[in-house]
Amino acid sequence: MTQLYNNRTPRRGRVFPEHQLSPEEKARRKAESEAFVQRCRAVFDQVQPELIKEHYDWYIIIEPESGDYITDPDETVARGKARDKFGEATRLIMRLNERGTCGRI
Repeated sequence: MTQLYNNRTPRRGRVFPEHQLSPEEKARRKAESEAFVQRCRAVFDQVQPELIKEHYDWYIIIEPESGDYITDPDETVARGKARDKFGEATRLIMRLNERGTCGRI
């Protein structure tokens, strides 16, 4: 009986090591992301008290540049409305509840 050998050596590390981001680029992207979330959170904090009364646990999608938002009880419908209204602009989705979270970790 012939014995089969596996001569393949497992790859270690990143798939494309030449495509690593510099620490400066990582820090810049993190700062941009945090600034974006803060702008969205400011809009959310403004509108949340009045919307939570009638639309508790609905989804809210915020576009921070214009300060505009969309609400809907169904996430898929809300995303479609946001795509139609805001186009490809970056936006944040939250829930209209005390914390603004969409799920549980």
